[in-house]
Amino acid sequence: MADEAKAKGNAAFSAGNFTDAITHFTEAINLSPTNHVLYSNRSAAYASIGKYSDALSDAQKTVDLKSDWAKGYSRLGAAHLGLHHYDEAVSAYKKGLEIDPNNEALKSGLSDAQAAQARSRGPASSANPFGDAFSGPEMWAKLTADSSTRAYLNQPDFVNMMKDIQKNQNNLNLYLKDQRVMQALGVLLGVKLSTRMPEEEDAEMPEPSPERKRPAEEEKKRPEPEPEPEPMEVGEEEKEIKERKAKAQKEKEAGNAAYKKKDFETAIQHYSKAIELDDEDISFITNRAAVYLEMGKYEDCIKDCDQAVERGRELRSDFKMIARALTRKGTALAKMAKSSKDFEVAIEVFQKALTEHRNPDTLKKLNDAEKARKELEQQEYFNPQIADEEREKGNQFFKEMKYPEAVKHYTESIKRNPKDPRAYSNRAACYTKLAALPEGLKDAEKCIELDPTFVKGYTRKGAVQFFMKEYEKAMETYQEGLKHDPQNQELLDGVKRCVEQINRGSRGDLTPEELKERQAKGMQDPEIQNILTDPVMRQVLTDFQENPKAAQDHMKNPLVMNKIQKLINAGIVQVK
Repeated sequence: MADEAKAKGNAAFSAGNFTDAITHFTEAINLSPTNHVLYSNRSAAYASIGKYSDALSDAQKTVDLKSDWAKGYSRLGAAHLGLHHYDEAVSAYKKGLEIDPNNEALKSGLSDAQAAQARSRGPASSANPFGDAFSGPEMWAKLTADSSTRAYLNQPDFVNMMKDIQKNQNNLNLYLKDQRVMQALGVLLGVKLSTRMPEEEDAEMPEPSPERKRPAEEEKKRPEPEPEPEPMEVGEEEKEIKERKAKAQKEKEAGNAAYKKKDFETAIQHYSKAIELDDEDISFITNRAAVYLEMGKYEDCIKDCDQAVERGRELRSDFKMIARALTRKGTALAKMAKSSKDFEVAIEVFQKALTEHRNPDTLKKLNDAEKARKELEQQEYFNPQIADEEREKGNQFFKEMKYPEAVKHYTESIKRNPKDPRAYSNRAACYTKLAALPEGLKDAEKCIELDPTFVKGYTRKGAVQFFMKEYEKAMETYQEGLKHDPQNQELLDGVKRCVEQINRGSRGDLTPEELKERQAKGMQDPEIQNILTDPVMRQVLTDFQENPKAAQDHMKNPLVMNKIQKLINAGIVQVK
């Protein structure tokens, strides 16, 4: 419901209905009071109708909710600027640029704020009594809010005149004959000015001095000034804008249809036409970017995405649209990536997209890019020759019993050649010496995984298990190794040591401390737990105590006998 109210607010804002936009954004805030974007949007709406105190309150709330969001500081700066708090405006824009140094909206706002700050510290008198009316972004907000001047903002010559006046306020005198400028001045001053120029016969026209008169022949040579075109009526202007927007939507629909048919060239033509007709809908640009992405024209895709982001920020477009453009740019960069450094750029763009909108698809693309970067880093680091050198250095430290140093070199060897089981085997031996048994077991298992025929892996794993007093498991490991090398003395000795320890438990030769320790370890073994919870085995254990004849029958079953032996080895069952 909050999203629906926000969408209505965005639509009203785009149509210039700022009061309605405020109503919808307020409704959305009531439904979702911790959504910083809603306060940001309402702040922009308040600023558009000149309610800068309310705009400031919402902007401050935006920053409080999300202090690392650059757009919040843009709102804060605009509100301060509207209230003529120039120092605070400059500070807000600078904070925003610390977060997003390339944000054009913040750069433009900072420039306006600094200009206004400089003017406020200058002489009190001004050569132009109307100059202040044209300063800062509030001028554009007032002209947009007023229905009598809103349409003029779509006329390039009018916009250029207003910009010229902003640059040098004394230039106002050059444009006073333009009815639109007079209308704008009235809106900015809050008064109704007549835009009708006095008739020539009513005006006092001084005679030119004799020395300034031109000869008749020269007068004839002067070209007649071309008549200025009649300005369009506001209603006609709005009608034309609506027609262009409608045509643009039709072009977009045609582009979508062509895209579905994989007719990419036709889709691009339609989207390009839509962009020409209406430059206030960045979905046309992002759609064209999607086509370029599908065609493998990644540079063109990135160019469109950058354009969409820049234009979207100017228009204060929905953050989801900005996120979509950034995601497509990141996808194109990832497709082009040839090194881990290239993926870092793509990852950065995906992260920016997620700050705008946390989309699951973007998050997946980010994870894929990070995985690909890691794989490339390993490939770029791969060097078997250096791996062998590092392994030899580790061997030397191992002989000197400097096990931590040896681990360091074995680790580097593994990074340089992660498919060589020897480095894992050697590091497992180091970990065993350092009593880091879980780490040693992990390395030994990796060694066997890489090469099941490499018997050193079995001796390392068996040794770790033996030191962990898991004698049954250690013996199984040694026996598995003997399948690959039946005469291996290390493996044969390992089996012998395991049998001795197991028999000690069977004979009851364990000290009370050893028995207690073996029982505690056995009770943690999932296999032992399964045996003890098996109803059949529970009956067998009961018969051992109460029905010796039945117990003897049970022992004839090899499976039962095997389980009983495991309980004996674990110290759970004792034979007397």
